[in-house]
Amino acid sequence: MKKFALLLFLLNVSFLFAQKEVTGVVKDNSGNSLPGVNIVEKGTKNGVSTDADGSYKIKVKEGATLVFSYVGFNKVERAANETVINVVLSEEGGQNLNEVVVTGTRTAPRSNTTSALPIDVLSSKDLTSTGQATFDKALQYKIPSFNTVQTPVNDATSLLDPYEIRNMGPSRTLILINGKRKNLSSLLYVQTSPGRGETGSDISAIPTDAIERVEILRDGASAQYGSDAIAGVMNIILKKNTNGASVTMRSGMTSQGDGEMIGVSLNNGSEVGEKGYINYTVDFSKVNLANRPGTVDAAGEAADFGASLASVQSFLALQPDAGNINGSPETAAAKFLVNGGFGLSDDTSLYYNAAYVYKKVNSFANYRTPYWRTLSDFPFLADFFGNGTPASYQGYVPTFTGDLNDYNATLGYKAVKNGWNTDASITVGGNSQTYSVENSFNRSNIQDDAGNNVYLENSPISFKPGGTSFNHVVGNIDISKNLSDKVSIGFGTEIRTETFEVTEGDKASWDGIGADSFAGNRPENSGKWNRYNLGAYFDLAYDITEDFLINGTLRYEDYSDFGGATVWKISSRYKFLDDKVTLRGSVSTGFRAPTLHQIYTQKSQYSFVPGQGIQVSGIINNVSPQARQLDIDPLDAEKSTNITIGIGAKPSKNFNFTVDYYNIKVEDRIVLGDITSTRFGDVAWFENSFDTRTSGLDVVANFSNIMLGAGKLGVNLSGNYTIQNERISPVKKNNFSQTLEALMFTSRPVTKWILGGNYEIGKLGFSLNNTYFGKSTFKQAGLDNNLRTEFTPKIVTDLGVTFSATEKLTLSLNVNNLLNVLPEWNFKAENAAGTALLNDPAQVKNQSNLITFNQRYSQMTYDGYHFSQLGTMFNLSLNYKF
Repeated sequence: MKKFALLLFLLNVSFLFAQKEVTGVVKDNSGNSLPGVNIVEKGTKNGVSTDADGSYKIKVKEGATLVFSYVGFNKVERAANETVINVVLSEEGGQNLNEVVVTGTRTAPRSNTTSALPIDVLSSKDLTSTGQATFDKALQYKIPSFNTVQTPVNDATSLLDPYEIRNMGPSRTLILINGKRKNLSSLLYVQTSPGRGETGSDISAIPTDAIERVEILRDGASAQYGSDAIAGVMNIILKKNTNGASVTMRSGMTSQGDGEMIGVSLNNGSEVGEKGYINYTVDFSKVNLANRPGTVDAAGEAADFGASLASVQSFLALQPDAGNINGSPETAAAKFLVNGGFGLSDDTSLYYNAAYVYKKVNSFANYRTPYWRTLSDFPFLADFFGNGTPASYQGYVPTFTGDLNDYNATLGYKAVKNGWNTDASITVGGNSQTYSVENSFNRSNIQDDAGNNVYLENSPISFKPGGTSFNHVVGNIDISKNLSDKVSIGFGTEIRTETFEVTEGDKASWDGIGADSFAGNRPENSGKWNRYNLGAYFDLAYDITEDFLINGTLRYEDYSDFGGATVWKISSRYKFLDDKVTLRGSVSTGFRAPTLHQIYTQKSQYSFVPGQGIQVSGIINNVSPQARQLDIDPLDAEKSTNITIGIGAKPSKNFNFTVDYYNIKVEDRIVLGDITSTRFGDVAWFENSFDTRTSGLDVVANFSNIMLGAGKLGVNLSGNYTIQNERISPVKKNNFSQTLEALMFTSRPVTKWILGGNYEIGKLGFSLNNTYFGKSTFKQAGLDNNLRTEFTPKIVTDLGVTFSATEKLTLSLNVNNLLNVLPEWNFKAENAAGTALLNDPAQVKNQSNLITFNQRYSQMTYDGYHFSQLGTMFNLSLNYKF
């Protein structure tokens, strides 16, 4: 009996401690082996790593669970119920060229290699690897055809920088969040800078840590998605992972010791019940001012302001930059975003997402020097901005504060019945901006009934100039079905209401001349306006053969304020050589409705006039009595024709490339013209002014998994080259100067290329990216007609180093603009007269003063530049996964 008990005990022990050997290979989505993957028996310290071929071998207990983890990839758990377990890991938030993309078709989603359209896919890892503080700046160094840069003179533009794809302006790229339209910003760009006269969505407001991937459709897509999609569509897909939380802490500064940045972000996800999930992100950040003023020229100042050279020189001896503050403004931001869903049954589900962003930006107007705002004209300024004595007055600098609130939310329902896929949703979104001006005054000579000055010495020095807001409500119903293995259809409808509001400023901010530097919104220019539109589309995709696809879409839109538009699109793709080569192309028509901002904005604005400093002018809208008297037509929709032809090849599993040609014709393009002298004063207005054509090439090439020593190297090259970007018809009525022509057509780089390499070895990862900003050309206001300004091509180099200290802790160091490359421009002669002018040093200096406000903006000129002027920036981040 004792022997039997002992035998039973030993059998139980052997059963409890029985082990088996499990082997396998770990690969990524492209089928490439992953060396160095950690495989751990869950709940124990028993673990191994994959070898150079991605192979592993481990002994585990019966019933064990294996955990596969690798830096930058999603963690996978597999029950060890087989002796061979092969695993495929996906990049966190990422996908490769063979994975499904949901942008660019209204029928069944397709993989990137089988899509008929060019689509860039960026993972969250791609975005964070740039080291850039915001989403829009990360795209600048990842997508060659995407450009954005901070404007030289900020005001309201400091709240969000204009961006564009393919030199088409910010309003011609449609932004989607999980496939649903994101609201526009309430800001209309009116400064003399790229993007003038347009508005776009505030993509800088989206927290990068909330993004799973970004799909950028580089093709006209008005037929599929409606207005604003002339240049393309950017679809931001939010994270939905439920494998725990991660915290990222960021800090950084420029090499000049300013622009200090600090931030913290929390992303967390978890399951909700048996069929639900939730993922949320909270992000707080603060960026301090980075100032890059120039050394002001005394002779130019004396000439412009009618001051004695001695008085100017005595002031500049104390402040060589004339007190000017221009560069990157101080910004604080709080961002909240949630994404989730849950299944109601096997065939139905609800989904939702919501975001709220608050930003506060502090910037500055041009410094009002004591010879600009003089005590002889305004003796009380010594009391306002000095210590009460003339000797104490050294001028003043008006400050500008902007408060931005941006929100969007979607609630949707999905169902599948008899093969029919139904998606019904409602989306709300809005953006509001309110402004404050401090350290200024109203210099209007207005008396009350008793003959006392209302302003001047009685003026307040703080103002509330009002603001703007925009919101929309969008309802969507999308239905699709695969009728067979060859034919799929999709159809749906969208109804959208939009509201734009201009909020009146306090009286002192707009009365007379208004607040010095930024006048408020006048009562007659303030108000609330809205409209609605109804759209419907039908989409048909036909796989004629396994290799040959044809896709067609037809859409009709009807707007309450200007009528209807019908557009269409046909695209096709043909694969051959065992899917190693793909030919693709599309032809489409499109439209862009004028925004409510463009229709109803009417205001006074401060602008730099060469040789005259800052002057006040105005914008009149197209529905005003003044517009009718000037015979200005109401705005209509822009119409476009898009042609795209491309080839993609994947000669091997580690090498692929695509080349796409695009040609975009826009008819009746809406532009804000230049200031024109009329019987109503110096004013500008919006107009369907002319037709344009933009064409170019997009190139993308990737070479991955190059074994180099014990590590793995990946190389990528992408580029955009603009062949044509110009006006192709006469201007109708607007005054469209050479300056505006240059801002619209040549102010962005004619070509831009990104050459990058990533090397991973053990716990270390290295990235080196070189961004080539090609030539851009300006014709600044005040510049002699015989000259132009060219920004010299430059290469900006970014270095990134990542150290995976543990499975949970990762440290990253990014040195952006490693070699401290700065914008550089030169005058170029248009003809012999220009050459003669450039041979005269005095004339060259005068021309330089005219376009830089006497060297205040010596690095970038007053009207813009082609990349950041801040130089080298250091960024350090720490990510910890719970």
